[in-house]
Parts: sequence; C-alpha cells; structure tokens
Amino acid sequence: MVNLTIDGKKIQVEEGTTILQAAKKAESKIPTLCYHPLIESYAACRVCMVEVSLKGRTQLITSCNTKVQEGMEVQTNSERALRARRLNVEMLMARAPAAEPLQRIAQELGVEKTRFEIKDPNEKCILCGLCVRTCEQIVGASAISFIERGTDRTVSPPFGEPSEACISCTACAYFCPTGAITVEDKYGRKVIHDELHLGPTTAIRVTTRQAVPMIPFIDKDACIHFKTGKCKICEKVCERQAVNHEMEDTSREIEVGSIILASGFNPFDAKRIPAYGYGRFPNVITALEFEKLVNASSPTGGKILLANGEEPKAVGIIHCVGSRDENYNEYCSRVCCMYSLKFAHLIKEKANADIYDFYIDMRCFGKGYEEFYHRLLEEGTKFIRGRVSEITDMALTEKEEGKLIIRVEDTLIGIVRRIPVDMAILAVGLEPGLDHNQLAKTFNISCSQDTFFLERHPKLAPVSTFSDGIFLAGTCQGPKDIPDTVAQAGAAASEALALADKGTFDLEPITAVIDEELCSGCQICVGLCPFTAITYDKEKDISVINDALCKGCGTCVAACPSGASYQKHFLDKQIFAEIEGIFVV
Repeated sequence: MVNLTIDGKKIQVEEGTTILQAAKKAESKIPTLCYHPLIESYAACRVCMVEVSLKGRTQLITSCNTKVQEGMEVQTNSERALRARRLNVEMLMARAPAAEPLQRIAQELGVEKTRFEIKDPNEKCILCGLCVRTCEQIVGASAISFIERGTDRTVSPPFGEPSEACISCTACAYFCPTGAITVEDKYGRKVIHDELHLGPTTAIRVTTRQAVPMIPFIDKDACIHFKTGKCKICEKVCERQAVNHEMEDTSREIEVGSIILASGFNPFDAKRIPAYGYGRFPNVITALEFEKLVNASSPTGGKILLANGEEPKAVGIIHCVGSRDENYNEYCSRVCCMYSLKFAHLIKEKANADIYDFYIDMRCFGKGYEEFYHRLLEEGTKFIRGRVSEITDMALTEKEEGKLIIRVEDTLIGIVRRIPVDMAILAVGLEPGLDHNQLAKTFNISCSQDTFFLERHPKLAPVSTFSDGIFLAGTCQGPKDIPDTVAQAGAAASEALALADKGTFDLEPITAVIDEELCSGCQICVGLCPFTAITYDKEKDISVINDALCKGCGTCVAACPSGASYQKHFLDKQIFAEIEGIFVV
C-alpha cells in the first residue's frame, strides 16, 4: 500500500494506482477528457494537470497516467495547476470549439473564450487518440489512424477512404469523449424498425428487460472477439469471472417421466406477400416491430416514429396478413384482431394520428373484447371492411405525394378506395414454431392439417396427446392468445404433476393382439404402426405388440394380410353374435 496526501487529506491506496484514481477515492474532482478506465492513458488532453510535491521538488504533471508514490503530496486545485488547465483548455477550444464536454470544463474553469485562432467552429475532435487506440488495441482492426502533422493533423481511415478493415463495431464512437464520431445509417434512416431491440443493443445483453430468467448472452455475430480475436473487455470488468468466450453449446440426455411440448409459434413472414411492400418500403412494418417500437424500453422510448424520425399523421393497420388466405394459411390466427385494436388505441394515445383499420371480419370473442372494439369506434378509428390488395408509393394526386397508398375494396359500400398513410402495420398471423413434422415423429404424436400438434380430444383431452405422458401447452397446439395459453399451460402442468404423483398410468382397454399361429412374419404392421408399438421377434419369426404403447388405432388389423392381427373386444365372433342378437330380438 502507498501513503500520500491529496488536498491535505491523507489516504492509502494500492501500488500502481494513478493519481486520478487516488483523487477519486479522496473525493477530489480532477477534470479530464481523454481518460477511460479500460484504455491505458497517455494524457493527450492535459486537462488533468495537478501540482505534485515529492522529495522537496514541486512540478506539474498529468494525473491520468502518473502513478502514486510514497509520501507524495498532491494539490488538485492550486493556482499553478488551474492556470495550466485553463491554458490547455483554451488551446483545445481553438481546435474543437463545438465539443460540448470541453465547453462544460471551460465554464467550470471560468474560461469564456479562447485567445487562439479558431479554424473550424463546428469541429469536435480534440485529437485525444482514444478512437485510434481503441481500434488498434481493443478491436484489433486498425481501420483508423492519425494522418498529417501539426495543425493539419486529423483522424481518418487510410487515404481518407472507407477501410475494408472496419468491422462496423462502433467502438470508436463509444469511446470518443466529445461526440466527434457518430454512427449514422447510410440510407439516412433515423429509426430502423426491423432492427429494434427491447433490451440493450450491445453484443452481450439480455433479450429484454423483462426476461425471465434475467441471464445475459453473447451475440456471436456482433461480438468483436469472434470477429478479430481481441477485445474481451467483458472478461476484465466481470468481478465474478462469469464470462467465458470458449464455452460451446452442449447436448444433454435427461430421463423424465412426462414431457410438455411448448414449441411456440413463428410470426408469418410478410415478405411472402410482395404486394404489401414489406422490406421495400421502410414504413411498412410488422406487428412485432411495432410492438418493439411502442414499448417503453425501445430505443425511441416508446415514441411512434417513422424511418425519418417524424411522427406519423396517418396509420393503416392491415388484418389477417397470412391468415384466412387460401394462398398461405386458411385458419384464423385468433390474436390479430385484438392486438390490432390495441395498436389503434396506442397510436391514438401517443401520436394522435388518423387510424385506418382494414379487416375481413372483426372477431372479438373474449371477455371485454367487444366493449373494447366499441371504445375504439368512439375514439374515432376508421374501420374499413375489405382485404387490402396492395401497398404502393405511386401517387395519382398531389395529396398522395410522399405517402404510402393502401389500395382496398370497401365491401360495405362496394368501391375500390385508395387510402394515403404515413405508416402501414401488417397484423401477421401465427405459424407453428420449429419443424413440427420432425418433432411429431420424434415424440410419436400427430399433426393436424395446418401442422399444429393434434390433441387427443378437442374437448375431453385438450392438452393430452395420443402418446401417454406427452402434453401440449400454448400455440404449438393452435393459435391462441395469452389468457388461453396460460390456462392451457396450467392444465398441462397439472396433468404432468398428476401423472408423476400417481406413478402409474392406465392402459388402453382396446388394443391389438397378434395370433402367433397365423402370423407369417411379413413385418408389414411394424412399419405402419404410428406408435412404434410393434416389434419383430427374430427367434419366433413373428411380430409382437407392446400393450403399453398400443393405442388401438386398428392400422395393423386392417393391413395384416394373414388376418393374424385383431383388436380386443372386437373379434369377428363377437360382432356376429351382436348381429344375431339384434335379429333374435
């Protein structure tokens, strides 16, 4: 430990600590511009000058890169130190008069204006070199450097042209202390709707601020280390040493007694309908993108903004995109109508724009849903019944210039209308998540015609499947809203707990049986059984049925060429006896 005095206050710090860090511990404020704790300092701005006395010698030194010594006495606000700071600030103001952090320091020091010549009143760069050292030492790209000398010195990529070495990590802009480096969209967009995040936008982040569990992850596509092999700043600052860039995905096999399938859904890809212009027009967005835009955790702070950063004056909401359509999905996604109504209410509340709601049929089926629909009617939302044919930017009148034109047949009045709007929101439907056909084969369950998982019975067993111990929860079974999903998830969990608590399960009373004397060992039934309940016994040269797996579907009975397979309680003798009994009566 090193003992020193700062502004008359004696403190003790670890060896290797800089004067700037020690002053922070002593609660003495030293201004600085070019200092960053993650980068080794070399005092480019020289604003952090302090007066130091050691071994009878007094001198002015920079505090950000000078390490403390035993018996050192530091004066952070001596007249000599303040005079040196003011002079350095005046020279920096001549170089970068538009730098706001520099202006604040000048105001604190009482410097109103510089005595030196100002070349560019809009310049912000103080030539501290943080960006250059960041690109070289941390990123490892070396895409920018100092060029020229003297008063002509500046920071630039080689030859002043965009460098192929740049990986667009924006680290230079992050470390720049004066805001001289900015990151802008090359198309001039202020808001990029399809790139919005609800959580932080850094390479190591949580998915959303409401994520459960709140566990961060590393985005390999954005992480500097996986691009250049350098950086690893997160490892240095993590006190618990929880960051491991070498960790890889692993697979584990776990033996369980029951399984709940909750594979979720995927939103319909709006690019599959080219007529709606999604991907071509920046202000044609999907429902999920609008949900991120209007969320308080979004980069816009919940403000509804167009790509150019302005608020929309007219918004169109298009229902049933990818649903109730013979070309894509014939089923109703159930949630589109209500979340579209929610969007209309939020737009009216936050932007006070004109809202046009294009629908086929308004399906407000839940508790309080119809009342909410009537509330929007009172708020002034304009509902137009009809499927939108296309969204275009081709204006036919002066009123349509610079607008998105929604072309739709209004079926209530029987005419084709052209509605100019600033933003169009596509209420996309729900599709099965993951590969349901492959999952169905893995778990020996069935899919309905729309590839959602098929339940055992729509009313009596809505969460069970034809495979015992496997249950369904959420939108893997079919489109549904949050209340229905929560209710079904609770039912699936109850079924799984009941099965675990009971420890046994009931077998099907009606199962198939194979007569060993009649079986020829052709194995046709083995390949046809949807529950893999039939195996082939090589020693006996016959097929064998596992009663625990058999569900009595009768596929093997119908396919058996030798008539060796039959179902319990449905023997030919029994059926004939029933027929004879009818005639006797």
